[in-house]
Amino acid sequence: MCSATPRLLALLTLWFAAFASSVSAAPFYTGVNLAGAEFGATVLPGTYNTHYTYPTQTEVDYFRSKGLNIFRLCFRWERLQQTNNANFNSAEFGRFHSFVSTTTGKGVYVILDPHNFQRYYPDPADFQSSAQGLVGSAVPDSAFVDFWFRIANIYKTNNHVVFNLMNEPNSMPTEQLVASENAAIAGIRAAGAANLILVPGNAWTGAWTWYYNYYGTPNAQAMLDIVDPTNNFAFDVHQYLDSDGSGGHTNIVSATIGLERLTDFTQWVKANNRKGFLGEFAVPNAIIGTNASQIGDEALTNMLSFIQVNTDVWLGWTWWAAGPWWGDYMFTLEKTSGGADQPAMAVLKNFIPIPVPSLALKPANQFQFTAQPGFVYQTQVRSNFAGGSWSAYGSAVTGNAQAVTVTMQPASGPQAFFRVRVSHVP
Repeated sequence: MCSATPRLLALLTLWFAAFASSVSAAPFYTGVNLAGAEFGATVLPGTYNTHYTYPTQTEVDYFRSKGLNIFRLCFRWERLQQTNNANFNSAEFGRFHSFVSTTTGKGVYVILDPHNFQRYYPDPADFQSSAQGLVGSAVPDSAFVDFWFRIANIYKTNNHVVFNLMNEPNSMPTEQLVASENAAIAGIRAAGAANLILVPGNAWTGAWTWYYNYYGTPNAQAMLDIVDPTNNFAFDVHQYLDSDGSGGHTNIVSATIGLERLTDFTQWVKANNRKGFLGEFAVPNAIIGTNASQIGDEALTNMLSFIQVNTDVWLGWTWWAAGPWWGDYMFTLEKTSGGADQPAMAVLKNFIPIPVPSLALKPANQFQFTAQPGFVYQTQVRSNFAGGSWSAYGSAVTGNAQAVTVTMQPASGPQAFFRVRVSHVP
């Protein structure tokens, strides 16, 4: 697949640079789930680096170099808080907080994802769906609130942290889930945290089953009762493209199945003035290619193009998955053993938005902007519009979060002109 067409910024005068630097917008989130800290769910709390591990900054830096700006950190609630309402385990919180603070310190975002399926110490034989440990019945909502209040109290000053209430709740009355989630949201806001909250639905929060009733009251009805006093939340949905939507099979239904399965949910958020976030999706790397049977790239392109034209209601997406222990997992986005990008990365890169440089005026007719990782910058300055075309850009600068300084060439008046060409890394 070809890389996205480079974006040409508008020509701006030097006096306008100071104004432009003050303009900012919420990012469109593009990223990946980093798994490992949720592994070993049948052995809780388990032993670090035996039953589970944490992703590394090497992985973060690799994905940042591709332009990704958000990481969904999957972990187990029981490891961080080993008994209800207890202080966080110091060793586990140290590992957890080190990842979060170091990663967000690089200017990117982290989604905190208790990967618990709305359960706390579930039956190890059925850790996703057992009645044992179910929040709102076997485990009181107050324990769920306590957990999120503690998290919120720690990260309320870090606006690069996003709170994902729970991974894939299932097998409960939807009204019970809504009550638990509303209690947790109230606890987060009571802690003084204004962070973005991602709210999952029932039935593994499948986008394609948002209107179904096989699990009781449909999400499309019950989730309208979610309440956030700050209105800073979005619905987290997951969508796989195989026959049963589980992500457990090596094939996909068709090249258009992704956008088809997102359509009803997208119409629902539009109609109800809500927002959505695609927290998990994937196709196997093995079916991304040029052969007629390898339709994975077409399916991804169609799906992400659909999101791209509906960014009025979609906040972003995170691929499933990467992490240090995946090995040859069919969806892994980790580099190959030979150091090459996975096939999926070539497709995803086309849907990572080109950043608009934020300009800072400097003395002596200069301005600066930050060259973001994952992108190549070429600048050109002119003293006037006369004297030929604007075809000769400056040398390429690969972004690494460094400051780039450009010296203007004033004409006889107060004006000077510049442009910046921004493209994805090859």
